[in-house]
Amino acid sequence: MLSPYPIDPALTAIAVAYRNADYIADLVLPRIRVNKQKFSFMQYSSDTFFNIPDTKVGRKSKPNEVSLEGTEVTDSTEDNALDGGVPMADIDNSDERYDPLGLEVMLIQELIALAREKRAADLVFTAANYPSGLKATLSGTSQFSHASSTPIKTINDALDLPLMRPNQLVFGQKVWTTIRSHPQIVEACLGTGAAAGNVSRQQVAELFEVKEVLVGSARGNSAKRGQAASLTRLWGNQLAMLYKAPVPDAKDVVTFGGTFEFGDRIASKWEDKNMGMRGGIAVRTGESVKERVIAQDAAYLFDAAIA
Repeated sequence: MLSPYPIDPALTAIAVAYRNADYIADLVLPRIRVNKQKFSFMQYSSDTFFNIPDTKVGRKSKPNEVSLEGTEVTDSTEDNALDGGVPMADIDNSDERYDPLGLEVMLIQELIALAREKRAADLVFTAANYPSGLKATLSGTSQFSHASSTPIKTINDALDLPLMRPNQLVFGQKVWTTIRSHPQIVEACLGTGAAAGNVSRQQVAELFEVKEVLVGSARGNSAKRGQAASLTRLWGNQLAMLYKAPVPDAKDVVTFGGTFEFGDRIASKWEDKNMGMRGGIAVRTGESVKERVIAQDAAYLFDAAIA
């Protein structure tokens, strides 16, 4: 059946290409393509990949058989889209250097990406998504903002607890600002008795032997519509340490989490005769995704990492 809102290839290309470098959702919860909106993935018990089998076999005997016993989890991607519009007067008065429809798609895609960033931050920084023993709420002298805190030992000890050692550190901006200037971290990274300064993400990654250090810096308006804006950090005062598989997929790969994605981002346009005096062009862009925790045992969370 023909869609009443035909897909526009040029606008779709703009929507697909759009990226905000400050957003980290795609790096923390990488996209996993699925063929249908309804998808499934396997969750395995913590000992599935660590049982040591008896591999010996007699000259004519049958080798022992192993099976990966897990639970199949079924879910569905969710459509996320927004509409916008450009009055015909704006289109008629634009020159060749300005694409009003393309700009409208980018502005809409920015808001869709912002909403996704919040969903990702809420998923990763929520303590309920981590099992007991793989999360800690810091307080008093243990918080990294306290002069007596020992972040190197605290983080090192926690890195050894998940079944898969985390290879990615995800900081909220305020936590990162505190950690990168902490005297113990500065001394360990810079040496020579340095007690003040700032270290880089790469230096912290090397210090803790992880592949990636990410910092969530995006802000969102937490005020209700009609009230004065209240901009707050989407990624709060937490530090999540995650294991991310090199190539996450929906089958037998252990990884903390991912974003299941059905199809590509799309963008469509149609004439809206009720827009202004001359009418206009309405546009819609969106994507069908679902952020999920896949392996809870492959991560560790520090809540209230700073005061």
